[in-house]
Amino acid sequence: MKPTNTSDPSHFHKVVDCQYACPAHTPVPEYIRLILARRYTDSYMVNWEANVFPGVLGRVCDRPCEPACRRQRVEEKPVAICRLKRVAADNKEEIKDRLPIIPTKKNGKKIALIGGGPASLTVARDLMPLGYECTIFERDAQAGGMMRTQIPSFRLPLTTLDSEVDVVLDMGVERRFKGDVTSMKAVMDEGFDAIFVGTGAPSGRPLKMDGLEEAGDHVEIGINWLAGVTFGHIKKAPKRVVVLGGGNTAMDCTRTARRLGAQEVKAIVRSSYDEMKSSEWEREDAMAENVEIIPNHTPLRYVVEDGKFIGVEFDRVKTHWEKGKRKLISTGEAPVLVECDLVLVAIGQDASFPWIERNLGIDFDDWGMPVLNKDTLQSSHEKVFFGGDAAFGPENIITAVAHGHIAAGSIDRFLNKEKDVNAVPVGEYSLTSQKMGIHEWSYQSAVSNDPRNTVPVMNLEEALANIDAEVELGFDEKLALSEAARCLSCDVQTVFLGERCIECVACEDICPMDCINFIPNGDEDDLRARLRVPAIGNDRDIYVSGELKSRKIMVKDEDVCLHCGLCAERCPTGAWDMQKFLFKATQIEVA
Repeated sequence: MKPTNTSDPSHFHKVVDCQYACPAHTPVPEYIRLILARRYTDSYMVNWEANVFPGVLGRVCDRPCEPACRRQRVEEKPVAICRLKRVAADNKEEIKDRLPIIPTKKNGKKIALIGGGPASLTVARDLMPLGYECTIFERDAQAGGMMRTQIPSFRLPLTTLDSEVDVVLDMGVERRFKGDVTSMKAVMDEGFDAIFVGTGAPSGRPLKMDGLEEAGDHVEIGINWLAGVTFGHIKKAPKRVVVLGGGNTAMDCTRTARRLGAQEVKAIVRSSYDEMKSSEWEREDAMAENVEIIPNHTPLRYVVEDGKFIGVEFDRVKTHWEKGKRKLISTGEAPVLVECDLVLVAIGQDASFPWIERNLGIDFDDWGMPVLNKDTLQSSHEKVFFGGDAAFGPENIITAVAHGHIAAGSIDRFLNKEKDVNAVPVGEYSLTSQKMGIHEWSYQSAVSNDPRNTVPVMNLEEALANIDAEVELGFDEKLALSEAARCLSCDVQTVFLGERCIECVACEDICPMDCINFIPNGDEDDLRARLRVPAIGNDRDIYVSGELKSRKIMVKDEDVCLHCGLCAERCPTGAWDMQKFLFKATQIEVA
């Protein structure tokens, strides 16, 4: 194998599993380390630069970072990365003096942002400091998009949402709220230099079955119902509620119904429990509030008898896999009638663009989605960019933020003619030695054996009595510091300097994970098979040095390294060093 190219950030970036898995590439170990030092405001700003809404995401993020967490190699559960983000947000001090300076003299370029959700707000956050003038078009009276309309306040307090949305708006963004955009051509005719579409996926999918028309208002679309609750149009739920669907929106519907007075709430899904689309913790939270989840039931019809709505009839099914595809097969048992007073349909959402004329040069595919360059998010019309759920369909807030960063960078390159819009930068990074002495590092290298801490929650009876009461209470400082100590500091890399190595193999001997190897070179499969702990079938990169004096090479299995620093402490020549890898994907500078 050729030596690992450590001048390219990709190898070390992949080693930081949590940051690599985060769509916005938030420097997770860096902000956790700052929490451990009780530097909460600094931690918040590290988050804010990458993910824009730390307080929001510290409560409702889908947490793609946690399944990737290396902690699971030591102990079963990952670090509570998401809830530590909330710790930084809840304990920060004033940040106004740390925000980017917005130029009073603009650069003459005007950007239209259609939709006031997380993607558009991120574009504005990135472009306003560069001198652009940004205008947000939003149909509601306030910005926030689905963060405001689809996430219940008992999970995301409006005070938290408003404070972080207002940081962006207060940069001088022009607001055109309380009005639908009905024509893309009309927006184009205003002479904007670029247009970003971040309208989300506002159309909930209906479930058209026999009896739908007769059922009338006993059947509602879940996201519309949640929005009705948010804006105060819906203030109570009937006694028995059935939610069709197994995603996070469905779980929000069940928990909201409980708070509005429903006594029997069931989430009924076609799949098995383990195959549900909702996050595991979302299901657990719903069940903790006495929501019943019924898997393996496919709805057949809405039942109305003598003009009275009765409930929903289901077929029992089982999962059958054929050529990698899932099929649901009826068990042949008699249909099951689940009686209820209200059905909330939460089986998916779609982006919808009836307001975009089809003769403007913006191409759409057979599913009605825009045809985009996936690297730049630019459409077939060079001035129009898409992001968030409007780009590729429903995802989550952190993906919308990531799209906002990508689109902002693309717009900036597009409007600077000396730059190539397709020349997407890989991001900036630095490597800084953490050495403070012969056997001392500037980070906590000792591996904690503590189990994951549980986030305290409000008493159930009190929680259900107040729809605005935030259920999770968050970590106090003691729990926060204990949880932060579980982080393995994966961003502190083991950097090997072959020219200093005398091949004493002291590092190989002291490594507690047996992940360092001095062996003859070969092709990758051969090398992986000859490691002290074979890494066959592992898709993680291995770290390979150049040829050493003995003509052997050093091969390190990055998959099992604990970043404990023992190799660097033991090395007599300084061939190993622990260096902090800090990767920055965004363009803006934080003061």
